Amino acid sequence: MEGSWFHRKRFSFYLILSLLLQGRGVTFTINCSGFGRHGADPTALNSVFERRAFRPVTNVSIPTRVNISFTMSAILDVDEQLHLLSSFLWLEMVWDNPFISWNPEECEGITKMSMAAKNLWLPDIFIIEFMDVDKTPKDLIAYVSSEGRIRYKKPMKVASICNLDIFYFPFDEQNCTLTFSSFLYTVDSMLLGMEKEVWEITDTSRDILQAHGEWELLGINKATAKMSVGANLYDQIAFHVAIRRRPSLYVINLLVPSGFLLAIDALSFYLPVESGNRVPFKITLLLGYNVFLLMMNDLLPTSGTPLISVYFALCLSLMVVSLLETIFITHLLHVATTQPPPLPRWLHSLLLSCTSPGRCRPIAPQKGNEGLGLTPTHPPGAKEPEASAGQRPGPGEAEPTGGSEWTRAQREHAVELWVQFSHAMDALLFRLYLLFMASSILTVIGLWNT
Repeated sequence: MEGSWFHRKRFSFYLILSLLLQGRGVTFTINCSGFGRHGADPTALNSVFERRAFRPVTNVSIPTRVNISFTMSAILDVDEQLHLLSSFLWLEMVWDNPFISWNPEECEGITKMSMAAKNLWLPDIFIIEFMDVDKTPKDLIAYVSSEGRIRYKKPMKVASICNLDIFYFPFDEQNCTLTFSSFLYTVDSMLLGMEKEVWEITDTSRDILQAHGEWELLGINKATAKMSVGANLYDQIAFHVAIRRRPSLYVINLLVPSGFLLAIDALSFYLPVESGNRVPFKITLLLGYNVFLLMMNDLLPTSGTPLISVYFALCLSLMVVSLLETIFITHLLHVATTQPPPLPRWLHSLLLSCTSPGRCRPIAPQKGNEGLGLTPTHPPGAKEPEASAGQRPGPGEAEPTGGSEWTRAQREHAVELWVQFSHAMDALLFRLYLLFMASSILTVIGLWNT
């Protein structure tokens, strides 16, 4: 009895070995006697299930062709720091098993049946860019047709590495690659093909992704190439997935409030400096802008330097420069109204030439006013003081001490020039604000439309 058992085991071993080495095989015809209105007989495929560890071919020199397709149903996350794209795919694989066939007319008209995928040979297709543990459920179902065609679908949560370019955040577009290949079988044993056309995969995935999510699918392109590992050559199909971020959330929460704060800071130039209210207003606005940046920091990428970070830095710099300019001219006007210093000649000439109608070029001051830095021009209504030799100063009047002493008209004229200088600085900075805001708006419109 032990001898017969040994002979049976040896016969089975030789049978499998002959199928593998000689390149020959047999086709198992399923017995439909157990089929009925309750479905197929589970024991009818036992002979096929026993061969699930081997590639289903009748000739080992012929490679198994596996057609693949997928549907990208969701983009879960894009990690800019780790350069990872987290997506959810439905992977579909189709191949032929020549050992499975039955006649539907003899089997109660059954043309397709479902069975546990663990009882069948499954191709070891994986994604090369996959950077996580495969968490696909094990108890999945495969569908087998009467001609032996097996269709197997499995859900996959894919965390794939992707070279991300976040410079144009939040108007960025990313191009990630998903490369499907076999882990064990070379081109001599397995070839990959397409179950669906690329445009069908793109349209189906785009329709699903349009319903929800931060990202939208622009397109999917296919590239086929062979991967060489040492002396072995593996077949693979690479899909280039182009996605674009929907910027509405970031425009509303980041760009619009920042633009409003910058516009309010620009309008603060209409506050008179003499009132003393401009400096506290700008300080409050600057503190509010810093609080805004701290609150919205979670929406910004944690790595790299996107263009929006440069924009925020420029806004903050403008507000700081505006505050420093306001402090400077406030101090300048205070000094000018108490003890005005002489205006430099070049600045005096530039102010007079630019405020004169029809010209804006420097005018050389006359020789007689080089010491004071003033021109002999006097404000309207001001008279040049005269001192006669025989006239004595009245009560309370100071004795003139010579040409180095300023008259009241000269003092008023110097104060007026310093006021003009402060107004010119305000106008220059205000125009700089307008230029920056206009260029920012045009840049946002251009990036959004492209």
